[in-house]
Amino acid sequence: MTIAIQTESVGAFRQVIRVDAHTMHADVAAAIGGAGSAPDPHDLFDSSLIACKALTAHVYAKSRGYALDRVEITVDRDTSKERQGTYALRVSIALFGPLSQDEKQKVYDVLVRCPIHKLMTTTTVEIETAPLVSSP
Repeated sequence: MTIAIQTESVGAFRQVIRVDAHTMHADVAAAIGGAGSAPDPHDLFDSSLIACKALTAHVYAKSRGYALDRVEITVDRDTSKERQGTYALRVSIALFGPLSQDEKQKVYDVLVRCPIHKLMTTTTVEIETAPLVSSP
């Protein structure tokens, strides 16, 4: 799968992201020259974690026949030590529906091991940046 991004208009920071048939945007805050018109890269990174947790909750609950109606998850970031190598995220999870306490706990236990959580915390990610392509 290829995900592509390109600058939306000349001289702007705002980017158009394409993932298959889906279109999203990214921008930076006005304080650093952007328009603040879309999530910044940190927001997208953090969002991928809680999206994975929410979807994992639904997939797991459905596969077990649990009556999970909806999920609400928030993430708060602390970037105060990012330059020293620590990027801290605090995730809060609420599960709604007529689930027993045991079912809620089982769903929660799965969420702390969702694929993106594992990717962010236990995997070595290798990034290769291809050589610069000359523009026409």
